[in-house]
Formats: sequence, structure tokens, C-alpha cells
Amino acid sequence: MLTWVAPIIVFGLVVFVHELGHFIAAKLMGVYAPRFSIGFGPSLFKKRYGETEYVLAALPLGGYVRMASREDEATAFLEGGSENSATEANKPADGYDPEAMIPFGPKPIPEERWFESKSLPARLFIMLAGVTMNALLALVITIGIFAYYGKPHVSTVADELLPGKPAVLAGFLPGDSVAAINGAPVASWDAMVEQVGASAGVPLRFTLVRKGAPVDITVTPIGEPGRDPVTRKRATLGRIGVAPRMNRVGVPFGEAVVEGWSTTMAMGGAVFDALGGLFSRKVSLSELGGPIAIAQTSVQAARGGLESLLFLLALISINVAVFNLLPIPILDGGQIVLNIAETIKGSAFSTRTREYILRAGLAIIGLLFVVVMFNDINRNLVGMARFFGRLFGA
Repeated sequence: MLTWVAPIIVFGLVVFVHELGHFIAAKLMGVYAPRFSIGFGPSLFKKRYGETEYVLAALPLGGYVRMASREDEATAFLEGGSENSATEANKPADGYDPEAMIPFGPKPIPEERWFESKSLPARLFIMLAGVTMNALLALVITIGIFAYYGKPHVSTVADELLPGKPAVLAGFLPGDSVAAINGAPVASWDAMVEQVGASAGVPLRFTLVRKGAPVDITVTPIGEPGRDPVTRKRATLGRIGVAPRMNRVGVPFGEAVVEGWSTTMAMGGAVFDALGGLFSRKVSLSELGGPIAIAQTSVQAARGGLESLLFLLALISINVAVFNLLPIPILDGGQIVLNIAETIKGSAFSTRTREYILRAGLAIIGLLFVVVMFNDINRNLVGMARFFGRLFGA
């Protein structure tokens, strides 16, 4: 059961935590927040508690916290448009709370509870709270993984061998321990991978330890397309088709915190590198994945066990944090830029200008969504063809 609900759990939790960060920060800063929504579009479920309406919407591709604002109309189109309700003309963001003081009429919301009335630091705190919560979620998960499961230790012992690859053809066996290459001792599996990667087409003399006895074999790595681990540029790397034996080593909680921190920072750095690679053309748009890829990866991770699923959750959470920092309108980074620009300008942009800016941001995100969906479908064409072939008896 966990396998098939994994995509919903992963994406739903990441979005919930992100929006919860904005919501808590808004409350702390005294901003009126009449709606907390997971998803966009028509409401599937809504419930009002206190001054906030909690909503589960039809399109689970994000979420939002609606705050009292003088510019509410600029973002109305993001929330599915008018609901044609009797109180639509007196929405909270227009300065009135239709649920307050009934039957005596709508109650004006004090201007000091509007988002724009807060200082720039307070607004930045609210806007950065979402990505901060995503980063914290990733950190807590990785610390928990290291504290509970221990630290992964990669030995120099061969565990899995790919059929038809150089290692098998040269006589490698599962359980063989790599002691040296060309007479030089192998300190770690990573060191061996680095040497093999730089030796495509070059014969290497491996000294193995098999059942306590040394065995020498010659392996010639084949060249396969990959990405240089240092420069991140595309390159032809040597591969021999062998995977190491891994185990877990228990660590004190303090070390788990250190390992969790370094792992989270490494994941965030990798996301920044990938985004930078898109602009420098080191990374192709065809490598991006969308909802289908996330769902498939979530299912695979769930099949691999709770640890794999938790690690994926941390990875996606840090991806969402970094992505939301991009200076694209409707994303947190874009809103931060807009608010700083207004502060420098000395006055707010007009409602029409903000609407144009937000629509431009929505167009960019929409275009990106089309690209990743195309990539997802393109990667799955063979599987889809087989599915429809079986469906129609072809």
C-alpha cells in the first residue's frame, strides 16, 4: 500500500511543510491569513477554524497562503477565479472579513494586518519561511536517517556484477576485494572509481583478494557517456560494471547531526549546480523531470524501503526550497525581488503592473511544466506503447 501512495505522501508533505512555514510566519508577524490551501483551483474540501479557512484543492501542484493584501485582485486568477459567492465582493483581502460580526455586517480588517503594512524585514521573513521549512525538513530527515540507520560504509569488496561488462569478462567474482590497481594500493572504492573513470580503453591490472589469496586480473574499462564528478561537464568515463558492498556503521547522535548537515548542504549544492548548468548549457532541459518522474521515483523508493523513501523526501524538499528561490514572479524568490524593488522605488507597483508581472511568472512556470511533462512522457513512450498494446490486444 505504501508503494502506491508514496507519490502523494512525498509531494503532499513537501508542499504542506512549505506553506505551513509561510502561514506560521504570517501569524507571527500579525498578518491576517484568511486561507491556507494545499493545491490550486476548485476546492475539494474546506473547513474554517478561527479566522482561517483550510482548503484542499483539485490541482495538487503547489499551494498558497492567502493574506490580507491591497493587491489581492492581482493574484485572484491563481486561485481559480471567482467562486460567485454572496460574499465575493467583500473578500478579506479587500479589507473586510465576511465571517466576522455576523449578523451585524462585515468587519473591516485593520490596515496594520495587511501584508504590505509590515516592514521589509517582516515581509522577507514571511517569504523566506517556506524555503526555510523545506530545508529544515530535509535536515531533520537526514539527521534521523544517520541517527537510526547509521552511516553508510562503502567497502572495496565487489557485491554486484553486471553481465557482459569488463569486470565479469575479466574474471571478477562477487566477494572479491580490490587491494591494488597497477601495483598501487586502493584506499577506497571512490578512489578506484576515479581511477577507472579516467582510464577508458586503458588496460588496468587489478590485484584482488579472493578467499584470503591474492589474484591478479587485467580489466579494460569501456567508455560510457557520463558527467565528470569534478567539472560536471559531459565526458566519456571508464566503467567496468561492478558495484560495491555497502553496510551501515552506527554513529553517535552528534556525528549524525554533522553527517545530516553535510548531506543536506551537498544536496542543496547539487541542485544549485544543476540550475546553474541549465543557464550555462552544461545541463540539458531534456534531463529535467516532472510529476511523472517524481511519482515513479517515489514508487521505486518505497519499494526500496522506508530509508530510501525518506531520503527521497529530503531530496525533493531541498529541491523545492532551492527552486522557490529563483527570481521568477509567483515563486518566493520573485516575490522577494518585487518587494525589495518596491522598497528601493519608494512606492508599490500598481495593481495592473503586478498582475502583468505575476502572469509573466505564471507563463514561465507553465512553459517549464510543459517541458518536464514532455520529458516524462518521452521517457515513458515505450512503456505506454506496451500498455496500450496489451490493452487493445496488439
